[in-house]
Amino acid sequence: MHTRVKDLQQLREETRAGDPKATEAQRSRRKLTVYERLELLLDKGSFVEVEGLRRHRASGFGMERRKPPGDGVVTGWGTVEGRTVFVYAHDFRIFGGSLGEAHAQKIHKIMDMAESTGAPLISLNDGAGARIQEGVTALAGYGGIFRRNVRASGVIPQISVMLGPCAGGAAYSPALTDFVFMVRDVSQMFITGPDVVQAVTAEQVTHDQLGGADVHAGNGVASFVYDDEATCLHDVRYLVSMLPSNNQEQPPTLPSNDPADRRNESLLDVVPAEPGQSYDMHDVIEEIVDDGELLELHDHWAPNVITALARLHGTTVGIVANQPRYFAGVLDIKSSEKAARFVQTCDAFNIPIVTLVDVPGFLPGTDQEHNGIIRHGAKLLYAYCNATVPRIQMILRKAYGGAYIVMDSRSIGSDLSFAWPTNEIAVMGADGAANVIFRRDIAASDDPDATRLQKMNEYKDKLMHPYYAAENGLVDDVIDPADTREILINALAMLRTKRGSFSYAKHGNPPV
Repeated sequence: MHTRVKDLQQLREETRAGDPKATEAQRSRRKLTVYERLELLLDKGSFVEVEGLRRHRASGFGMERRKPPGDGVVTGWGTVEGRTVFVYAHDFRIFGGSLGEAHAQKIHKIMDMAESTGAPLISLNDGAGARIQEGVTALAGYGGIFRRNVRASGVIPQISVMLGPCAGGAAYSPALTDFVFMVRDVSQMFITGPDVVQAVTAEQVTHDQLGGADVHAGNGVASFVYDDEATCLHDVRYLVSMLPSNNQEQPPTLPSNDPADRRNESLLDVVPAEPGQSYDMHDVIEEIVDDGELLELHDHWAPNVITALARLHGTTVGIVANQPRYFAGVLDIKSSEKAARFVQTCDAFNIPIVTLVDVPGFLPGTDQEHNGIIRHGAKLLYAYCNATVPRIQMILRKAYGGAYIVMDSRSIGSDLSFAWPTNEIAVMGADGAANVIFRRDIAASDDPDATRLQKMNEYKDKLMHPYYAAENGLVDDVIDPADTREILINALAMLRTKRGSFSYAKHGNPPV
């Protein structure tokens, strides 16, 4: 028995160490080995490997002579901040991390375990795609992964961490998950590689130019982008700490040393009263949330809207906010899609939503209309109307037209709506409204500019003063900006026991 145990330990050590040449090649690409990654991701000593000795059964093309244990993927479970997570991680040192039958079955097993136990699933992707030597069985393995991704969608958090190549059909699994992390100069995602692109289109492009981290940060595929693996995996842990384990649980609440009644006096100077003057909405969010900390998603895609996770008095909240610093915070196709996806994610995992509004409307123009702004804007409208989590709207300044409605107004189901004394809620700005309503008066005037100004002020006084919406029951209260944090925390505490009403529809049919 002692001898056999010693043999077992030696086999495990050799499996973890891998081929020295393959390990050296991995490091030359500025990449960690699979077990080094797991040590950074999981609590120390918590990882339990499953099927670590499994080997493939393929033959032909020399496969019968190479049957390394593990078959290019490490699967198992561990803990992050003491909470169970399941993980699978490609080992690029074995067959380039490519997926064959045994490799896929290991992943299927760990995905099933994550779903059945109600724990987050994290994939560390570093693989060359389907294993060509195994033919169609590899493709069927991907199909099993995709089916499980969809089945677990909205049930458990699914996090994809891209730490190497991810090509062909393999790229669709990360696209089906809730969050995608990428590392610059290390990870790439694309459906067809540079060689195929050149053969078909004659374009010459590198792997990074085609599907690198910055490319996907700019098109919305990647939620987060980092310069190194260690920082990336640190923030994966941070994200997990903010999420519930599954859709039947509430997000974890942590003790907070940031007082709930801390006043936000600086907000009176951060946000200019003049509606046309720009400012950075990050300054507002950081002042309101616990310790000024937030985890922003898609910060390089559609920057005119901010989507972020943060904590208010220890409780996770999702924040959607117009960003006046970019395009005056206007809503367009990309920002509507970005915010809609985030609202759906928060709703799936019981995360309350706080919406900070300073929006001049939807972006006008033929480009937006021809590319379907109506359909894409409806995605955000649908997401908010469909959300059952606690929802609070906070109007800072401008809230014009359909964009005001879409940004979680009371009329589409926001539980509470508050406004600062600088709010301007209207069908459109006073200038545009005066030009429409008083067009004839202005045209007939001896001094059109003076008449236009007079009519603008008249419209503002009647329909755009800070208390008009509150007087008509569309805003619950007009508040001192310095009280914003305390009011949000108290409101969320009251809404904590909110229960949504569900219809008997199989599922809705959202715009796509």
